[in-house]
Amino acid sequence: MTRAFSRISHFPLLAVLLATAATACTTTSLPIGVEEGRGNGTAGADDTPAAGPYEGLPDEIGQQRLEWADCGAPTALQGAAVTGEPRDLPDGTPWQCAPLTVPVDYADPEGATIEIALIRAVSSAPEDTRVGSLVFNFGGPGGSGVGTLPSAAAEYEELRAGGFDLVSFDPRGVGESAGIVCLDDAELDEYDQTLDSSPDTPEEEAANEAANEEYIAACEEHSGELLPHVTTTNTARDMDVLRHVLGDERLNYFGISYGTELGAVYAHLFPGKVGRTVLDAVVDPRSDPVAVALLDAEGFQLALDHYLADCATQPDCPTGDDPAAGNDVLSGLLDDLDDAPLPTRDPDRRRLTQGQATTAIAAALYSQDSWEYLTIGLTEALDEGDGSTLLLLADFYIGRDPATGQYSNQGPANAAIRCADDPSGMTVPELLEHEDEFVEASPVFGEFMVRGLSGCTGWPFTESPEPPAYDAPDAAAPLLLVATTGDPATPYAGAQRMQEAIGGADVAPLLTYDGEGHSAYTSGDDCVVEAVNARLLEGTVPEDGTTCG
Repeated sequence: MTRAFSRISHFPLLAVLLATAATACTTTSLPIGVEEGRGNGTAGADDTPAAGPYEGLPDEIGQQRLEWADCGAPTALQGAAVTGEPRDLPDGTPWQCAPLTVPVDYADPEGATIEIALIRAVSSAPEDTRVGSLVFNFGGPGGSGVGTLPSAAAEYEELRAGGFDLVSFDPRGVGESAGIVCLDDAELDEYDQTLDSSPDTPEEEAANEAANEEYIAACEEHSGELLPHVTTTNTARDMDVLRHVLGDERLNYFGISYGTELGAVYAHLFPGKVGRTVLDAVVDPRSDPVAVALLDAEGFQLALDHYLADCATQPDCPTGDDPAAGNDVLSGLLDDLDDAPLPTRDPDRRRLTQGQATTAIAAALYSQDSWEYLTIGLTEALDEGDGSTLLLLADFYIGRDPATGQYSNQGPANAAIRCADDPSGMTVPELLEHEDEFVEASPVFGEFMVRGLSGCTGWPFTESPEPPAYDAPDAAAPLLLVATTGDPATPYAGAQRMQEAIGGADVAPLLTYDGEGHSAYTSGDDCVVEAVNARLLEGTVPEDGTTCG
């Protein structure tokens, strides 16, 4: 189905490109009760003791015992725990994996169950200084926490050393947690090679419609029983079962990108269980898909304009020394690709299509440190007629291993979760009414992103039983929001709206990072890192309005 840009914070190539920088900020800390967010002392055990009863769930779920076993650290593309030789952390701590059993349908807790794949690294702190578990969601929807945590763990080592077990999971429908299955790898290659990102004729529109119908039918055939139940609301319920089984009185949580939406939904459902929480790269909570997608288009265009301005100061910039004209250069490249995809060095002889090039450009905007790779890719494409580097960037973004041709289930999971939350989709005539708005918001991305509004058209069901809700004015602890002014995927204005949706500055203070990229904490900015670490390790919260960078 048509894909707009997902709110994925970490993915293999760009995650390893994140560099560090040092800036200063002024912060006023507000003390919080010393016990806030602390667990019950079970952190670090090889096997988590059986939990007590959980209201509304059968004992085999509510009182289950997590049996942790050493496991190899998977890659984010694998998206699943793998057995074999463990890949230890710097101090020799092995990664441990375990399954968590949850109901498929919380309205029928005695019915069918699924297993949620977990991974953790126990804290290296002395037992008497341990805080408990810190649960991560790195973005998506559709991103694998089991795959991402090991690749990103170095960025969070100070939190582990300070007293947290680092824990993540594949959300329901993702990776090893009953992962949604639609097309196979060969079919996905064909889908990406043939789908027209900017259909110009009735025949091209009809071909796209047929391809989307085939995609949806495959999802229903292989995963139909699970599709209605992979909502963000149900994943938030899964997180509370995880909190309970881990033995923590409150959920300590670090959510990034889509993970901020998940964290806000959790706070709405379980306000009394909110512990030390950080939501970084905050999504826009509005239910109007057109308004949210327009903001996203503006965000990616802003980041692209910053790249073009920087590139214009460099020798041999492929888009030229005029940043404004750079948009025309890129639009011309994409138009040319619509007519004639570029050859690549791909072993499967795939060519670079218009849609893949657009995805590649967007992918490289997630971090300022990846701009150089965009420059390489654009130089190859514009000067040499070679789409290899741009295809590689697109592959990493959508979860395709270029070495094996295997896909993670990130794409189908993303579609399934978004459509479970909001299965309404716009018809082509309806979305085309907004095309001019999108092209005005972004001459490069607008036409591509408006097509994402039709993504759930034809989905097997048309209404979500529980759309996400975010208001949590009575949360037991403040949720620290962190937003970046130059964020392409979750623009800054969305964080301001989420603050209001949750309940205002008292319950959701906002820390601003004046910089570029998606996820402020992993930018390496000292001010942001110190403020977030103080929130999680010491229980202090920066004053609303604090600015770093």
